Amino acid sequence: MKILLTGVNGQVGWELQRSLAPLGEVIAADRNVLDLADTAAIRRAVAAIAPNLIVNPAAYTAVDKAESETGLAHAINAAAPRELAACGIPLVHFSTDYVFDGHKAGAYTEDDTPSPLGVYGASKLAGEQAVQRGGIPHLILRTSWVYGLRGRNFLLTMQRLARERESLAVVDDQFGAPTWSRLIAEATALTIARWLDRPDQTATSGVYHLSCDGRTSWHGFAAAILAQLAREDTKLAQLTAIPTSGYPTPAPRPANSQLDCGKLAATFGVRLPDWEAALALCLGDNVPRSTQ
Repeated sequence: MKILLTGVNGQVGWELQRSLAPLGEVIAADRNVLDLADTAAIRRAVAAIAPNLIVNPAAYTAVDKAESETGLAHAINAAAPRELAACGIPLVHFSTDYVFDGHKAGAYTEDDTPSPLGVYGASKLAGEQAVQRGGIPHLILRTSWVYGLRGRNFLLTMQRLARERESLAVVDDQFGAPTWSRLIAEATALTIARWLDRPDQTATSGVYHLSCDGRTSWHGFAAAILAQLAREDTKLAQLTAIPTSGYPTPAPRPANSQLDCGKLAATFGVRLPDWEAALALCLGDNVPRSTQ
């Protein structure tokens, strides 16, 4: 099987290169091969590669910048998935917890009605809907609070700032589940293998939530990161909790974006561990030393 993988320089895309390898030949497409902002060229590029499966973790993820770059956000997050779906090839597409407004008290299920607060969430929801309208076998995997050991993400930012500053103020009234990019990739590969093993992929096509178990705030996530760092470095910033109103941003964030992942577990037998266990697994011996 030939698998076209987009967004290979992103956190999830980078990990998927390795995780998808046992399933077939992975064609890792960066922007030079497949520029998702150029929707007119997408079908030509896919036709030239001729894959049996497309996996699309690529996205415009600058949540605040999207408020002023609406056209680019929708081109990559909405128009590009529409064009990929129009190629008529089975598609695995990634989406986000930010399709929800955060007003629900408990974890969101796939049956809850999306209501995004900002341009980023709205563009990702439009991409989901475009894939669903495409009439192809598809999986739409919503994940949350993605972090890893490369690129730009909350984990690496907190590790850096904890050593650079005397104090850190982090929001404590937004809740969700931090999810390691490598676990997303491994769970995706396992889900795809089980999905393709079924005689009719359309029977289980649809939206699935894929994130770590449990729930915390950004402050709770930061505290866990600093606790890991404290094993190696005793001179760290003092962490304080602040409300969302104390850290205004161009794009509003959902107060609660915890995802219920029971559907994925029931359908494919795939479930990620608790977010704290995943963070410990991610860091392990990979906690950056202060001398590096």
